[in-house]
Amino acid sequence: MSFRIERDTMGEVKVPIDKYWGAQTERSRQNFRIGIEKMPIEVIRAFAVIKRSAAKVNGELGKLNEEKAKVIMDVCDAIINGEYDEHFPLVVWQTGSGTQTNMNVNEVIAHQANEQLKKKNSKETIHPNDDVNMGQSSNDTFPTAMHIAGVLVVMDQLIPEIDRLLNTLTEKQEAFSHVIKIGRTHLQDATPLTVGQEISGWVHMLTKSKSMIEQSTEQMLPLAIGGTAVGTGINTHPQFGEKVAEEISCLTNKRFTSSKNKFHALTSHDEIVHVHGALKAFAADVMKIANDVRWLSSGPRCGIGEMTIPANEPGSSIMPGKVNPTQSEALTMIATQVMGNDATIGIAASQGNFQLNVFKPVIIYNFIQSVRLLADGIRSFHDNCIVGISLNEEVIKRHLTNSLMLVTALNPHIGYEKAAKIAKEAFSKGITLKEAAVKLQILSEEEFDNIVNPEEMTEPK
Repeated sequence: MSFRIERDTMGEVKVPIDKYWGAQTERSRQNFRIGIEKMPIEVIRAFAVIKRSAAKVNGELGKLNEEKAKVIMDVCDAIINGEYDEHFPLVVWQTGSGTQTNMNVNEVIAHQANEQLKKKNSKETIHPNDDVNMGQSSNDTFPTAMHIAGVLVVMDQLIPEIDRLLNTLTEKQEAFSHVIKIGRTHLQDATPLTVGQEISGWVHMLTKSKSMIEQSTEQMLPLAIGGTAVGTGINTHPQFGEKVAEEISCLTNKRFTSSKNKFHALTSHDEIVHVHGALKAFAADVMKIANDVRWLSSGPRCGIGEMTIPANEPGSSIMPGKVNPTQSEALTMIATQVMGNDATIGIAASQGNFQLNVFKPVIIYNFIQSVRLLADGIRSFHDNCIVGISLNEEVIKRHLTNSLMLVTALNPHIGYEKAAKIAKEAFSKGITLKEAAVKLQILSEEEFDNIVNPEEMTEPK
């Protein structure tokens, strides 16, 4: 492998000749050979948005000349478009402020900007600290990148997938609104409802969760940019933070602002904890929906078997013809991962000592993983399971007819104790509720039929 020599304040470093990073990135790469978890590319692209915005603002404020500002902005556009992804190699397990990732971005931008300037025979050179990082610190840019990346993945990746699932479940709710089934509480028979009513519960869960996610994400719109090292804004223009936030808003089409208190923005990540709490609530809901689907489709002959799910792949390496609820299993595993990530994020966010929290990389890594898994998981669940769900109405009718809990309809007419007596008699003798009521001389067949109507039991009466 061929190398070139890069230099920083600590001396010379050998860097692979085909890589665009510099000395500080290489030092981090060598010093933190820990795990396989790389800094999420969403964070890198968020950094490019920051650097582009900062270059433009510094140019407007007279801090950078036009040529320097433009070449930095051009390289940032390429990073945002995914052209240089391979040049951001650093792991999550690095400095807790994310300084080395900030410098990785600064170095790649400077390297490529200088290459472009050379081609133009320009006398200008771009320095990663003095030019690309002008008016900034890792301490304010990294939390700013966290918020940008977090908002974008939630709003642009997760919310559209929730909407797709909601639309399809709403269609299923309407399509199955006429099918009456037996309800279940405590995993035991309960009173009837329609399949549409059952699915309406899922629809409302997703609607509420979506609303909570969207509302909480609003709290991530204020940005730390402009706070620099400890929140005072040292070495930056007084208007820098606000102007950069405005430019970031234009680039992302999101309403970002400059945080009113940079001392909070550098050391607290309560907004991310809040948003991830909403993600955990959503994970709890999708866990319930996925579990309902796999219970209701269990069987096909020895389980509940009221729903039929698509047969996507062989279910067993030894049992031919088996169809397993694999999409439900994948989604429920994702839900447990999100719940674990929530614990990690909460603990990490509690570690803001004095003017800085130094658990930033692990916070944003877990946050983005949660959003990505939920978005991918519900997309797969929707496309490979929910769309293809059908009902086994014969089984549904049999379960409804055989249920002892239809006896609940008798309560207002004969009282709880007599109704319970009928249910116990039917269960112990293996006969129907009607047969038990007649045998015990509590009701005639005609009286029983007039009172016990499953359809009427699905609404208040």
